[in-house]
Amino acid sequence: MNIRILLVVAGCFLFAGCSSLISSVTQSFAEDLSAAILDNEDLEMVRDGAPAYLILVDSLVTRSPDDGFMLQQSATLHSAYAAAFVADEARAKRLHDKARAQALAAACLQLRDACSLDTVVFKEFSEWLSHRQVRDVPAMYALASTWASWIQANSDDFVAIADLARVKALMQRVSELDAGYENGSVFLYLGVFETLFPPAMGGKPEAGRAHFERAIELSSGENLMAKVMFADQYARLVFDRDLHDQLLNEVLEAPARSPGLTLMNTVAKEQAAQLLETADDYF
Repeated sequence: MNIRILLVVAGCFLFAGCSSLISSVTQSFAEDLSAAILDNEDLEMVRDGAPAYLILVDSLVTRSPDDGFMLQQSATLHSAYAAAFVADEARAKRLHDKARAQALAAACLQLRDACSLDTVVFKEFSEWLSHRQVRDVPAMYALASTWASWIQANSDDFVAIADLARVKALMQRVSELDAGYENGSVFLYLGVFETLFPPAMGGKPEAGRAHFERAIELSSGENLMAKVMFADQYARLVFDRDLHDQLLNEVLEAPARSPGLTLMNTVAKEQAAQLLETADDYF
């Protein structure tokens, strides 16, 4: 971020009367920060540097608690950091709790009639979804992805697992409104949802496969995490060793760098190597 912009922000915090400028600059900063993180393939740098940025974003949210965009950005960053880099379960849960709360607050500010999405009866929730439009997709996707990560972090809590139906419905609606949003990542989530359980327990592995393939297609094969999850969630579930190894080897051979996907692809390569190392034991 330009040093002059940082000085302007600092000056506005010291002197009253430029709240609109603060909002504009801080939103630009959050977008630039997210882009810089997502396009960085140095996991150690991101791991070491992210906490400082999270504290900075917290200060900006404190300054503008009714800024839905900043709440959304903070929720996304906290959720991503916890999922990618925090091994301590208790700490990860605290970060995911914070991210979910911020994502729900952001949705309340950004989306019409969205202030009780976690408590309203499901029939009303479904009715609310039916009225959403394309312009609502960014806020809906941010909420759904953050909420999904919170459920994963609290998979030992049946109350959290009960929210899965709402998250799945959110993602399904996003896929209907803008299938290609975020390089088709919505289908990665939908694929995971359908392959969480074997068919005997309600899982739908073939539907999951179709979602994973759609995610790969929409990203022109550049979303490497879609292939990793395809292998981990589907190929292992149906014991397809050939497909499993093919997908993971494709990930290892592919370049990580891709606009908006570089960091996730770097993580995907690490996970692909780990899955291949354990394949003999699994199959």
